[in-house]
Amino acid sequence: MRLVKLEANSVAFPNPETALHEPNGLLALGGDLTSPRLLSAYHSGIFPWFEPGEVILWWSPDPRAVLYPEERHISRSLRRFMRREPYRFTLNKAFAEVIHACSQQRDEGTWIGPLVKRGYQELHEAGHAHSIEVWDGDELVGGMYGVNVGGLFCGESMFSRRDNASKCAVMIFCQHFTRYGGELIDCQVLNPHTASLGAREIPRRQFLQSLSRLSQQQLPPECWLPQDLSPRYEDLPTVPMDRE
Repeated sequence: MRLVKLEANSVAFPNPETALHEPNGLLALGGDLTSPRLLSAYHSGIFPWFEPGEVILWWSPDPRAVLYPEERHISRSLRRFMRREPYRFTLNKAFAEVIHACSQQRDEGTWIGPLVKRGYQELHEAGHAHSIEVWDGDELVGGMYGVNVGGLFCGESMFSRRDNASKCAVMIFCQHFTRYGGELIDCQVLNPHTASLGAREIPRRQFLQSLSRLSQQQLPPECWLPQDLSPRYEDLPTVPMDRE
């Protein structure tokens, strides 16, 4: 296992199984954030993560954090909150605003610098990166963005400016995604927030096997059209999880 420097004239990546154990999942460095390279990465189970102004680093950790939509957790308090319908939700109507908001409100700093914003905006314009928006009236108060690979959605980042806004975004997106045949959400590395929503860790090899299958799946094009999302509150998970 060794760290690989990517070649400028190729978007190929090394086998994710050769990633370093320490730091966990570090696989390669260099390259760029053009759409072809980003797509190659996500189709290989790899994602970029690095400090702005420093060399691009590529990762494929083991284990991998994932969320199976049917396993999503919702607390009693969040269920009550959502049933009051405090927000409205949209898809792909404010991608640039969502990724900009995700780059803010990080006490520990952010890896979402100008290079990242430009790369994912190009991926969005090519129809591969998508945003979910949460609105309070006409104000954007929460959301998330990520990359679609067939029946898999690779979540990248989320933000919240109002109570429960990012949690609501995940719940409503799970409904929409599964309605069109989506099966799995990649959360990359488990953290307390995603764990509270039902994410769990699986072995990298299992994740790569799922990726290989799901990447061949074609969701209906209308899944990703800019649209209002209509929550089906009666379809919220029936087994509440009190984690708040």
